[in-house]
Amino acid sequence: MTYWNGHGMNGWGWFAMSLGMTLLWALLIVAGVLIVRAVGRVPGAPHPPDGRPSAELLLGERFARGDIDEDEYRRRLAVLRGDVPHPGGHSP
Repeated sequence: MTYWNGHGMNGWGWFAMSLGMTLLWALLIVAGVLIVRAVGRVPGAPHPPDGRPSAELLLGERFARGDIDEDEYRRRLAVLRGDVPHPGGHSP
């Protein structure tokens, strides 16, 4: 319904409408950015921010190629993850 004859919005109505429109656009932009970031993500091993593959990923690739055997893979993986038993059998 249109408002004629002095029944229009006052200053607060214009302010509320402007604020609401700004919040709507901000919400749409944030949702769009989050969707693009979620779709652009590739499943699998995460890469560090500098784009280089992680040490665990490189170790896994060496194991898959047959460069190292299973025992060496497990030993090196334990070292990378910090799961190495301390001498004397005591954990810190």
